[in-house]
This record gives sequence, C-alpha cells and structure tokens, in this order.
Amino acid sequence: MSAMLMVPKGILLPESVLYSHWFSVLASFVAINTVIYLILGVTKILPRIRVKSSRGRERRSETRHIDPDAPV
Repeated sequence: MSAMLMVPKGILLPESVLYSHWFSVLASFVAINTVIYLILGVTKILPRIRVKSSRGRERRSETRHIDPDAPV
C-alpha cells in the first residue's frame, strides 16, 4: 500500500491545452477574480471603521429620549 499512484498530467484535458496561451490567460483571470472576491469577503466580515466627528451623541442640541423633558 505504500506504492504511489502514477497519474499522468492532463488527466481531464490534454497537456497541449494546459500549456496553451489562452488557458494561461484564463487561469490568470480566475486567479485575479478569486483574490478580488476574497478581499470583498474579508472587508464584509470586518467591522466598519468610523471616524469621530465633532457632531455626535455627546453634542446633540435636542434630546432624543422618549420623555421630552429629559436633560440634554
């Protein structure tokens, strides 16, 4: 059982197709597309980076409380 199986190159496609120019262009396109979708997926998972602005929760001029007489 320690003998390795000998699998020829190009088992699905002939070896001449694997080394052709159009196949290398297609493989490059698939690789770039995969990297782009990987980056998009990672950025979708990570939390958003929020920049603090001068206006915000601590700078409200009006209360947003259910009680309109609550302190600002």
